[in-house]
Amino acid sequence: MNLPYGLERCRTFINTQIRPAGKGLTFAQDGGRRRAVTISRQTGSGAFLVAEKLAAYLQAHTPRGARPWTVFDRNLVEKVLEDHNLPQRLARFMPEDRVSEIADTMDELFGLHPPSWTLVRQATDTILHLVESGNVIVIGRGATIITSKLDYVFHVRLVGSLEKRAARIQELEHLDKQAALELIRREERGRRRYLKTHFKADIDDPLLYHLVINTDLVSCENAAQIIANAMLRRG
Repeated sequence: MNLPYGLERCRTFINTQIRPAGKGLTFAQDGGRRRAVTISRQTGSGAFLVAEKLAAYLQAHTPRGARPWTVFDRNLVEKVLEDHNLPQRLARFMPEDRVSEIADTMDELFGLHPPSWTLVRQATDTILHLVESGNVIVIGRGATIITSKLDYVFHVRLVGSLEKRAARIQELEHLDKQAALELIRREERGRRRYLKTHFKADIDDPLLYHLVINTDLVSCENAAQIIANAMLRRG
């Protein structure tokens, strides 16, 4: 269940898995410094498109033979299930925009899925292993908080006006405006709750990120180039 004790256990697990900044940092197989990116996003801000363009841009600036840049978004759930030998049926209990805490608790009581803290811990373990491998872009799931002590990870937040984000959702999901707005509200409530419950963090806190980009004013392609240039120069 989502209890304070579970929260503390989750935070303790994260702290024991993360190496202190500046210690034990190795270089990727290509001889360059290990790198990874986390992207936190408002629904409809174009995160996946930015991530795909960012991966392509970084790959073009990565030496031949190095690990390819890979984006983990919804496919992260499949990776968690694979890493921890979990049944596929648990995938539906693992989105960030999970149903209400009451429904979540009832599902646990009836044995429909393991305690939420266990699923979050397993996702945390997978995220840490992914970023330690390098050349990954992880979208959502508290990855910004989980990797906050790793100085080779670059953190980005994508935002935009509700109107333009709804228009993007309408086009992508083939929804009317009201349905798009409801989807945005539902997902964002879930993501805020996910970070607050499991990581005691405010997803809208700008101090969590190296960059906050408004995709109303910056195209997805330009956003990807801004992120890549800032990350590479920082290194």
